[in-house]
Amino acid sequence: MQPMPIIRPEYITDTDGKRTGVILSIDAYQELMEDIEDLAVLAERREEPTVSHADLVADLKRHGYLPD
Repeated sequence: MQPMPIIRPEYITDTDGKRTGVILSIDAYQELMEDIEDLAVLAERREEPTVSHADLVADLKRHGYLPD
């Protein structure tokens, strides 16, 4: 897991000083979009059955992705 990137947002304010928008660097925006996509995939797949580590390793070996 990568450390949380430092996000330095700039705020857009109205005439009363109330924050109405935010400006992010492209890198920070892309990181956030990737995180949202990852979370969406997790939410979609949360009801799928799990596979044990031993079964996964055995399957990878059986299909030639890992040496015996």
